[in-house]
Amino acid sequence: MRKNIFILSLVAIAMAFTGCYPHKQVGLLQEGKKMPVYDSASYQPYRLQVNDEVIYRVITMDETIAKTLLANNNNSANSQYANSYRIYSDGTVDLPFLDPIRLEGLTELEAQDTVRKYMRELIPDADVKLALYNKQFTVLGDIGSGVKYVYKDRMTIFQALAMTGDLMLTGDRRHVRIIRPHGNEAPEVLEFDIRTKSIIDSKYYYIYPNDLIYVSREPSSFFKQSNYSSFLAIIMSSVSLLITVLNYIPNLPF
Repeated sequence: MRKNIFILSLVAIAMAFTGCYPHKQVGLLQEGKKMPVYDSASYQPYRLQVNDEVIYRVITMDETIAKTLLANNNNSANSQYANSYRIYSDGTVDLPFLDPIRLEGLTELEAQDTVRKYMRELIPDADVKLALYNKQFTVLGDIGSGVKYVYKDRMTIFQALAMTGDLMLTGDRRHVRIIRPHGNEAPEVLEFDIRTKSIIDSKYYYIYPNDLIYVSREPSSFFKQSNYSSFLAIIMSSVSLLITVLNYIPNLPF
């Protein structure tokens, strides 16, 4: 019986050392033969899509036009007008006093220049400032959940994770997915291993507006503990209970 108890104890200890999360499984920026290597890809600015909303501001020194835009009297010679407008399914946006303008597929800077061009046909001294209004991304799965704001250009996957409180230990880091819409076209699904250092400057590195980041649960996480000590405590408690039971039941066949 003692031999059996000794064997069970060794098995329990072995299970303890295989039931936690090693660095290879959860660590970031790893290098090695078993890590995937992704090609570098240059950053591409975000291009406006159907259902995006843009916000723009017209600046003019003409008080008469400024009053029309603002619909009220402003004593300042430098007046501003701002609002947000959705890009329709045909790729155009309706702005006050202008015919529909096609903005789909343009960067924010290109869209700004385009609106300025048309606005100056009505207001010669007009200056236009335009930006994307719905700069948001969504997170789901073992990373928390919610809608976050893309607070700057070239926002990275690591910065996005930091905003959500980081990946949970149970999250499957080998199969992180980004679902990226493309207007009227089918969305693109990008799947990657976030542990590898080569993710930096790859096509998976930057987060864009409207992205959905999904992290599924690691299948083996049910048998894992967050650290060795907690799992070892569970195993040793089980072994102690087994020894106690064996001591009080001496007539067992083994």
